[in-house]
Order: sequence, then C-alpha cells, then structure tokens
Amino acid sequence: MLGLGLGQSRQKHLYLPEEHNDYIFAIVCEELGFIGAMLILMLFALLIIRGYWLAIHASDKFSSLITIGITSLLAIQVFLNVAVVTNMLPATGISLPFFSYGGTALWIQLIQIGIILAVSREIPVSKESGKKA
Repeated sequence: MLGLGLGQSRQKHLYLPEEHNDYIFAIVCEELGFIGAMLILMLFALLIIRGYWLAIHASDKFSSLITIGITSLLAIQVFLNVAVVTNMLPATGISLPFFSYGGTALWIQLIQIGIILAVSREIPVSKESGKKA
C-alpha cells in the first residue's frame, strides 16, 4: 500500500523500457505504492477539473477555448500514459505531464499552465463574497 520508498524501485534496473519517460508512472507506483499513485491521479483530476471550471468562467470566448484546449490536451496525455503503463493500450510514447524526463516537454507544459493562470486572473471577482465568479 505504501510502496518501497522513494528511490527504492527495482523495476527501473533494466526491467522496464524507457522507465524515465513512458513508464515513469509504473516506477512512481512501485516507490509510492497504491496510496501515492491514487494521490497523484487525484491531483491530476483536480487540475483537470479546475481547468474546465476556469474555461466555463472565462471572461471571453477565446480564453475559454484556449483553456479547454490546454486542459483537454493535459487530460488526454495523462489518460494515455496511465493506460499504456497499466497495459490497456499499446505503447504510444506519450509522456506523463510534469513527471517524465525531458526539458522541452516540461517547458511547454509549464507555459501551458502559465496561459491557464493568465486566463484565471481575468475572471471577475464577485463583490459580495470576495470569491471569483
């Protein structure tokens, strides 16, 4: 349930192909266990749900569409990577966002999240509750 501990994975020593890219979720699951894997999936789910919430409440149509596009891209990428690792789909080469090795992919993902954050700044704040609408 709790895994072997960070850095204690045995599968990364020539048992899994591309363990630092395509199969990083398998390594994370082995090291953090079921609870850690579910925590990571819940954090991805919260990020995706929040992205769609921001798209619904965006100030204009373009901001809404760009947020839906980026959030959908992230959701599909997470689904495909987890499906490949759990052997539901054949290997596709899709990396797990924010986890897989590679500088360019990480930079692009951080830029995408920055765009979503810029859209979230433009959502008007309601006067009575002090919360974003």
